[in-house]
Amino acid sequence: MSNNNSSSNVARYFDTMDYGPAPESDTDAREWLTRHAEGFGHFIDGRFTPASEGAHFDTAEPATGQRLAGIAQGSAKDVDAAVAAARAAQPGWFALGGHGRARHLYALARMVQRHARLLAVVEALDNGKPIRETRDLDVPLAARHFYHHAGWAQLQEREFADQVPLGVVGQIIPWNFPLLMLAWKIAPALALGNTVVLKPAEFTSLSALLFAELAAQAGLPRGVLNVVTGDGATGAALVAHEGVDKIAFTGSTEVGRLIRTATAGTGKSLTLELGGKSPFIVFDDADIDAAVEGVVDAIWFNQGQVCCAGSRLLLQEGIAEEFIARLKRRMQTLRVGPPLDKAIDMGSLIDPTQLERVRSLVATGVREGASCYQAPGALPPGGSFFPPTLLTGVQPASTVATEEIFGPVLVTMTFRTPDEAVALANNTRYGLAASVWSETIGLALGIAPQLQAGVVWVNATNLFDAGVGFGGYRESGYGREGGREGCYEYLKPRAWAQRKPRADVDAVAVVAANEAADAKDETPLALPVIDRTAKLFIGGKQVRPDGELSSSVFAANGQRAGEVGTGNRKDIRNAVAAARSAASWSSATPHRRAQALYYLAENLSARAGEFAARIASLTGVAAKAAQAEVDASVSRLFAYGAWADKYEGTVHVPPLRGVALATVEAIGVVGVVCPDEAPLLSFVSLLAPNLAMGNRTVIVPGEKHALVATDFYQVLETSDLPGGVVNIVTGPAASLVRTLAEHDDVDALWVFGDKALSRDAERLSVGNLKRTLVDHGLATDWSDPVSGEGPAFLRHATQVKNIWIPYGE
Repeated sequence: MSNNNSSSNVARYFDTMDYGPAPESDTDAREWLTRHAEGFGHFIDGRFTPASEGAHFDTAEPATGQRLAGIAQGSAKDVDAAVAAARAAQPGWFALGGHGRARHLYALARMVQRHARLLAVVEALDNGKPIRETRDLDVPLAARHFYHHAGWAQLQEREFADQVPLGVVGQIIPWNFPLLMLAWKIAPALALGNTVVLKPAEFTSLSALLFAELAAQAGLPRGVLNVVTGDGATGAALVAHEGVDKIAFTGSTEVGRLIRTATAGTGKSLTLELGGKSPFIVFDDADIDAAVEGVVDAIWFNQGQVCCAGSRLLLQEGIAEEFIARLKRRMQTLRVGPPLDKAIDMGSLIDPTQLERVRSLVATGVREGASCYQAPGALPPGGSFFPPTLLTGVQPASTVATEEIFGPVLVTMTFRTPDEAVALANNTRYGLAASVWSETIGLALGIAPQLQAGVVWVNATNLFDAGVGFGGYRESGYGREGGREGCYEYLKPRAWAQRKPRADVDAVAVVAANEAADAKDETPLALPVIDRTAKLFIGGKQVRPDGELSSSVFAANGQRAGEVGTGNRKDIRNAVAAARSAASWSSATPHRRAQALYYLAENLSARAGEFAARIASLTGVAAKAAQAEVDASVSRLFAYGAWADKYEGTVHVPPLRGVALATVEAIGVVGVVCPDEAPLLSFVSLLAPNLAMGNRTVIVPGEKHALVATDFYQVLETSDLPGGVVNIVTGPAASLVRTLAEHDDVDALWVFGDKALSRDAERLSVGNLKRTLVDHGLATDWSDPVSGEGPAFLRHATQVKNIWIPYGE
């Protein structure tokens, strides 16, 4: 009888999931906090140091509102001390060599594992998330990042022989994954020879301070890792510091824009991992129960405070009603409770401000017509708890469908066809992640490339690994973290690191070329008579400029060589529209693009004499030097023709049953502004990698020698490039850079020229957070294939999408 009762009780518990609390001990964490009862200082140059101005603030437990510790408020002086320590340590840290750094990274990984429970408890207390998430995901994945990047340190001299570290890296991390984001940022930076100043989130500084303390105990050299705590003003001081070579930021899109503006023109490298509004697409042939569990993980993991949370549920109409019914039943079993309870599903939101934001947005959704369902059950008293929430009947343009809520709120919409699913999924200004659920793998893999997101999970969600890049498109930021692609974010080409400020390029080119030329080539070539005004080239056609204005181009001897059209804002608008309409080029096969580049080279070679004469007359270089520039341009077209079908993605093998396909994708429409030096070769060197990778371009030639580029559109006319793939707009670089930077339908902008142009390109591109490649007024040796050609340009011409494909049942 008792056995039957026991069996029925067990069955009841499995059916109801109604079981008691299972609290995790916080004794060790509280003892650590007690040792710092007088408050934490900053961690600078290997030790805790008091705040220079003596200011502190309290950090509290989100689940209770009770004080945890006093945290130092960083000032500009504190940031300056941390940067100075990092700068002093960086040469020695890099000189230690890859193997030496690998040993330190390995020690950090083992350190995280040895103190895993302490780190997990501190993280749960400080952040409010469930202990089972910090214990089972955050801490193990943090250790995995240090192990993985220890390997890259060991292999650096061989795998990144043409790259050098950036130097001192300022890193600003958010409060939703404090320890994990620390590992994502610190591990690659240190592995590749940089030193770090880390600014943790104001709400969640404790795990960073604990990590720094443990790292010092593990033998990490002084000054290699520095932690400065504080609010947004501390982060702003770090961003503005002249001694910082790179800023790596994870956080909101709004703050990302401020950082992009603040770093514009400073020469700082920048990566941004920002917000998201990720779609969770379920087709009618999906395993519904598996997809329901996927939804639970996608939106209620970490209380929905996840940048890549699957917050938009898109259901095919045939299964929508049944799916919502099953999802509501599953929501009834979710438990909200204290974060140290190992039996809960959700903990607390980060603070009352975030709680009020979530409440307000849900109320807005209901006012706009959505129906609200919330999981039943009492919430714990105190703290910032919010129940799992489902909003149905949501329209694509509603506030809750377009704005990042950053809370446990799921909105749902329906679709009929795969094309409609893609349209709904891409109906967002973000582009961080997406999930696709279908038992037809061909359908899922057909949808994935169409989604404008940096990560796509197939029949899964929220999969992460140190060996697989993570990052977004569009207003979700740019740059990648993890894997080989993430390593490049902390390196720069050795050849580019050696560039010098641009001098008087005309004078330098004339002197250098004439010194190298044979005496017989020093006779000036006859200037051909030009009795026409070169037009713009838009949509595959020669067109007159909208403003009906022209400007003169002068030869090296001071005589007027001809006139070119003066493009304006409307001409750029027309060129961008033509480029956008040529989207088929991005989906063309790499072989097709390679053939087009070879054909351009063939046509240019056939007119080599004409182009050499034009270059010589405009720049004043000797005939031999002009011919060498044409020959180098033909060679460069061939080189990128070769790269077109060889610069490919890879297959990552993360530690799970599955693979991640790192696919290389075109960025889209790229604005290109060329320098004055080497007028044909620089033009081709910036155009060709974009063509090879499937981008469509709006290209502005250097002003002084623009006739070389207008001659080139006659080469384009005899090629087989579709209209709109290459658009040439001549005119003043300053105004055209501004227009391209402010245009929200331009996806990336490359600017080579004086320093002011680089500053404007970066500062004005914040509207859609377009990617930029600028030279900050540093001269590139275009004749050198190491600095003027190759994978560095191809990386900037592409973005990587990682498609996760789990195996098995």
